[in-house]
Amino acid sequence: MSMEDVRSKSDDELADEVISLKKEAFNLRFQKSSGQLENTARMRQVKREIARVKTVINERRRSAAAS
Repeated sequence: MSMEDVRSKSDDELADEVISLKKEAFNLRFQKSSGQLENTARMRQVKREIARVKTVINERRRSAAAS
């Protein structure tokens, strides 16, 4: 997911996206611990996607507070 995609979503959609990404990260950690994780690179991708979404959320909060 690119930053353009993230920025085009509403605040509610971003909140839902964070929740779903955190669930996916939990499932990936669970798979890793049980030895069933096949795509180890996906863990890094999910972490970065969470960071992207949270960055946009924080940017919007700061701009709303400054206004």
